[in-house]
Amino acid sequence: MVPVRTCVACRKRAPRADLLRVVLSESQLIVDDRAVLPGRGAWVHPSSKCLEQAVTRSSFTRALRVSGKPDAGPIENRLKTLMDN
Repeated sequence: MVPVRTCVACRKRAPRADLLRVVLSESQLIVDDRAVLPGRGAWVHPSSKCLEQAVTRSSFTRALRVSGKPDAGPIENRLKTLMDN
């Protein structure tokens, strides 16, 4: 049976392999490629639309249960790299 997760932006369910796990590290959102980093994780589709929607709606803040606005710069840079290849 394939593990299924829900995208925090569009709320669509998808196989875990199709989503990126995002964690908070030193107030920055980073991609957890192997899904092994400690702490609460949030799942998002690797698309600019879902990422933008999640940042705009503060979906990561709610899903990760943090206060304030985490820096989404590292994950945005990572997504640009994925899309360029």
